[in-house]
Amino acid sequence: MFKRHLIYLFLFVYSLSYSQIGGKSVYQFLNLVTSPRQAALGGKTVTLYDEDVNQGIFNPASINPEMHNHLAINYGNYYGEVTYGTASYAYTYDRHLQTFHAGVNYVNYGNFEGYDENGQQTASFTGSEIALSGGYSYNVPYSNLHIGANAKLISSSLETYSSLGGALDLGVIYIDEQNDVNWGFVIRNIGTQFTTYSGIKEQLPLEIIFGVSQELEHVPIRWHLNLENLQQWNISFSNPVRAESSFDGTTKEEKISFLGNTFRHVILGAELFPQKAFNLRVSYNFRRAQELKIVEQRNFSGFSLGLGLKMNKLKFNYSYSRYTLAGNTSLFGLTINFQ
Repeated sequence: MFKRHLIYLFLFVYSLSYSQIGGKSVYQFLNLVTSPRQAALGGKTVTLYDEDVNQGIFNPASINPEMHNHLAINYGNYYGEVTYGTASYAYTYDRHLQTFHAGVNYVNYGNFEGYDENGQQTASFTGSEIALSGGYSYNVPYSNLHIGANAKLISSSLETYSSLGGALDLGVIYIDEQNDVNWGFVIRNIGTQFTTYSGIKEQLPLEIIFGVSQELEHVPIRWHLNLENLQQWNISFSNPVRAESSFDGTTKEEKISFLGNTFRHVILGAELFPQKAFNLRVSYNFRRAQELKIVEQRNFSGFSLGLGLKMNKLKFNYSYSRYTLAGNTSLFGLTINFQ
């Protein structure tokens, strides 16, 4: 029954929604990873259901009483002077009312030198964006089905331009306790701009993600499979650098096969010792690997690694994500249990 409803929901949303990826919408910072654990598992894991309070930002259905009175703070350098961070907190007021979650995403793009159309230097400027979210989840009575929603208020300031917007995230998690399998489904960034940068309303980066994970019975590993950007089938593009040149001076652009485009939706991850105080994580993002790989040179784009270490009421997390030879990211996180 759950799988049938999930398919109906996907078809309904797909029939109403269509979006591009890669610079075709505003507030792209909403797609940044929310925690080192999330980054180490590929960036878009939607099936985590435990005490990790960070996960409530990415899939509100994961909000649960185990997160009660947990505070998480994460910080990382992206590229150059770009820095970003997230914070999350959950509180269970009453077991019958479930758990409420609050989160914040922030990115600062650093300082830029300003120039006019004639190449004359003007005043320097900066840019930053922030999203405040509030979330709630509900466990359908007498079932292992959890549904949740996040409401987000978004503010963006880029040089002298600013914009204000709002969005919703809708999530579902179904937990098959007998087989230790979690199924997750999320529709992220359903929303609009309240005020625009220059009078032109732009789309938000809507995304649909489906995932499944399982903890193996005799091996302390939970594997994760996530399918990203399901709102759009063709997410590939022809890279001009990989075009083939012929003797007559003509070029033949790169052709992306059906299978190549299919795998661009796939993210694979695994977590070793998921229930222990020390965790190791690894993942492979196929789309990132294909889009950022260098011709005839191995640079391991698409791989991410991470670890977690719990000491009493503190949990430290770290992730390293491989993008290119010139740019890679590290993310640091601290979770405090105030119970």
